[in-house]
Amino acid sequence: MSGCQTLREVSNLRQVDFRLDRVSDARLAGVSLRNVDSYDDIGAADMLRLSSAIADGQMPLAFTVHVAAQNPSENGQNARLTELDWRLFLDDKETIAGKFDREVVIPPGEPTDIPISMELDLVDFFDGNLREIVNLALALGGEGEPTNVKLRARPTIQTAIGPIRYPNEIMIVNEDVNSETVDR
Repeated sequence: MSGCQTLREVSNLRQVDFRLDRVSDARLAGVSLRNVDSYDDIGAADMLRLSSAIADGQMPLAFTVHVAAQNPSENGQNARLTELDWRLFLDDKETIAGKFDREVVIPPGEPTDIPISMELDLVDFFDGNLREIVNLALALGGEGEPTNVKLRARPTIQTAIGPIRYPNEIMIVNEDVNSETVDR
């Protein structure tokens, strides 16, 4: 009986659809990008802070990636995500990796938000002047020119017989980045 329940739970999570929903709370070298639509919108004090950071050879970007998980309503059972190992790709370049290790119940038929906090130094991965790096950070947050954002992830689910990890990574992308379709 336990074996059938486990197979159902594994089958249910395999049917869960993951996609990048949005990025929020972006801060570049401590400067909030919340109300910034372009490089020219950055005030003098914030520009000084960004210029100082790039002169020091660093440009830390902190943000939250929201992964939307959709468990189909026909599943009839909750899927319980316990871990999500992930690798972040920006413009097809692997940047950072981490682990989301909080349990998230994904009820059938209800979209579920999985917020993943991330931080990387853009100077470590991208060349360019201050304007180019700021524009990349803005694009990541959904402003400006579209950027290609992907997560390669390996979910782990809790079952009646213990945690089961996906055998392979899955690609999680946003279906619509700045009105441009991205292949899944």
